[in-house]
Amino acid sequence: MFKPLQLVAQTPDFIVLNKPAGLSFHSEDGPGLVVLAEQQFGEKLYAVHRLDKVTSGLIMLARSSNAAAELTRQFSQRQIEKFYLALSEQKPLKKQGWVKGDMQPARRGAWRLTTLLQQPAITYFVSQGYQDLPFRAFLLRPYTGKTHQLRVALKSQGASIAGDVLYGATSSDRVYLHAYALALEYGGVRYQFSVLPDSGIAFASLIEHGLPDSWLAPWQYPWPKPPLFTL
Repeated sequence: MFKPLQLVAQTPDFIVLNKPAGLSFHSEDGPGLVVLAEQQFGEKLYAVHRLDKVTSGLIMLARSSNAAAELTRQFSQRQIEKFYLALSEQKPLKKQGWVKGDMQPARRGAWRLTTLLQQPAITYFVSQGYQDLPFRAFLLRPYTGKTHQLRVALKSQGASIAGDVLYGATSSDRVYLHAYALALEYGGVRYQFSVLPDSGIAFASLIEHGLPDSWLAPWQYPWPKPPLFTL
């Protein structure tokens, strides 16, 4: 049984919640995130993007059909900036840089990255190692929104996300992927939201040691411009 959903922010047009890891977005065996949110807040809510079941962190829900249409448009046109935290117990092929390529279905519900660039998944990441911690921390910015995009991106770098058994990591108390921050303009207002992960032993260790200063406001990080790609 999940605790009441944490409300991060509320405006007349949308709410921002902190989704717990392990909660399905859509109703499966029991009520999913949207249904639980509607029950908790007593109003009709509209999905405008989604998170994997294993992923925790920021999720937006619109409060009207008009707001849903506009937010869905912004997400689909890559106008909303998304930033994620992840941990890996493996050393990546490179400490930072682009990961891009088409996504194709693999076995057991997984996906794999190909070298084609027809409709690629595009991610930029930076990472930080800690001398006295058994993992490396990653700050990721996806420029597209493909299924399992970040999980596949780090797998392709030889650094599967900790706990992500589907992509070759050893089992852990959770999959260490967290939707950390969102930045957008809506109705002439600039919004910036962030929330640290509140579950997982390794995430607790990361927070105790502290994130790099440049990660605290990830929308201000000097991210490179994305390469041209086909929508």
